[in-house]
Amino acid sequence: MIYPGLAGRIALVTGGSRGIGAACCRELAQSGARVALTYRQDRAGAESVVDAIEQSGGNAIAIAADVSDAEAVGHAVAKVRSHWGDIELLVNNAGIFEVVSHEETTLEQWRRMLDVNLTGVYLTTWAVKPAMIASNYGRIVNVASIAGLRARPTCIAYAVSKAGVIALTKSLSEAVAKAGVRVNAVAPGLIDTEMISGFAEEGRQALVDATPIQRLGTPEEIAATVMFLLSDLSSFTTGQTYTVSGGRVLLP
Repeated sequence: MIYPGLAGRIALVTGGSRGIGAACCRELAQSGARVALTYRQDRAGAESVVDAIEQSGGNAIAIAADVSDAEAVGHAVAKVRSHWGDIELLVNNAGIFEVVSHEETTLEQWRRMLDVNLTGVYLTTWAVKPAMIASNYGRIVNVASIAGLRARPTCIAYAVSKAGVIALTKSLSEAVAKAGVRVNAVAPGLIDTEMISGFAEEGRQALVDATPIQRLGTPEEIAATVMFLLSDLSSFTTGQTYTVSGGRVLLP
């Protein structure tokens, strides 16, 4: 699908080497955007996404960057700017996930989870929003999680980080709305990506059984909602968190 209002725009997708991020990159390129993606370790995956986009006639670059590192984020944004210009579309997708009991949650784990999942969103957003405000145009979509909306006793730090992303989305959206910048979030449920590759089959099936639609979601289904929020189709939408969870968010 070609989404309106994206052709010729400059986009940055963090964590774009696989899963939801890679799907967003492909959709953005198909709609005519120039796509920069960051990756932390998966260089091969990032280069594969770039190659696929370029072979389809699109424009893409991959940049190694840890979103929890302010200097690395600044370097990545500067590289995109020198290559194409100011970033107009931002997808804050980079994140980490870990199942750990409250007894076993260490301060180091807590800090790392918040540094990547929440501070990473702050650092990247604050690096690009001045140019968005100056041009009176910007579209930001943050990838949160239904963990930020429901109790998650076995991944407390992750849930807190994603709840923070949702709160950041709401507050920032109101702060920059008059400057022509829209900020929204997507809260996925269980999606078939490498992030859940460590789940035991029994545990994964239990989550599927608890999902009204009775299956895992796909990265492409999340990307479709991200694209809607980036495009002109959602021109009167800001500060919202769209849940894409197969119905699980409806459960108590």
